[in-house]
Amino acid sequence: LEGANITRGRAYQQIKRVEGRRTVNVTADLESPKYTPRKILDDLKSDLLPNLKRDYPDLTYSLEGEQREQRETMGGVAKGFLVALFALFALLAVIFKSYTQAIIVLIAIPFGIVGAIGGHMLMGFGMSFVSVMGMVALAGVVINDNILLISTANEYRSTGMTALEAAASAPTRRFRPVLLTSLTTFLGLAPMIFEKSVQARFMIPMAISLGFGILFATLITLVLVPSLYLIREDIQNVFANRLQS
Repeated sequence: LEGANITRGRAYQQIKRVEGRRTVNVTADLESPKYTPRKILDDLKSDLLPNLKRDYPDLTYSLEGEQREQRETMGGVAKGFLVALFALFALLAVIFKSYTQAIIVLIAIPFGIVGAIGGHMLMGFGMSFVSVMGMVALAGVVINDNILLISTANEYRSTGMTALEAAASAPTRRFRPVLLTSLTTFLGLAPMIFEKSVQARFMIPMAISLGFGILFATLITLVLVPSLYLIREDIQNVFANRLQS
């Protein structure tokens, strides 16, 4: 591997076997901050291990230990995330008494994830398990602005406004609280995001996911939610006209 220092020495006088097959453990310490465990594993899987497999056809390998535990944990997180999404959808559908409005609120989640990924690229961090945990936490935060906009638009509709007037007035009326909430959240996470110490590097990806995800989703929300609100109204009008005719 590029940048790796290899030191040859005498091995322990012990032969280890797993399920009857002889095994060898390879360990290393990470020194340079520009290399991450994820990057080294990607290099191993794309370059070194395939070359070894080609030179030694009988060689078998697998990523175990922390990697296996991480795979199992990720599977549990994915299932929990799906359950949480269903619970959020059911709760929003009950509150708004509309399945479509609940979907409009949840539409902020994928845009928040896009912002989180973009934040990692901007800050030069690779995606990690901690990053994914930050995205899971992000899902419950980014929908707050959407809830505020939809609630305001519904209030305006109840006063007699048309859908177009309500969709235009809601982001104008709630622009300040929506923007301030997102900016204060990002600024609160900024010290951790821009921290350079080695001790904080473990938690920085989670802060990046939350901070940049909220910021990006807010900018999209102010434009996308009113548009989707009007599209929903147009579709309902089309179906209502067809039923009447």
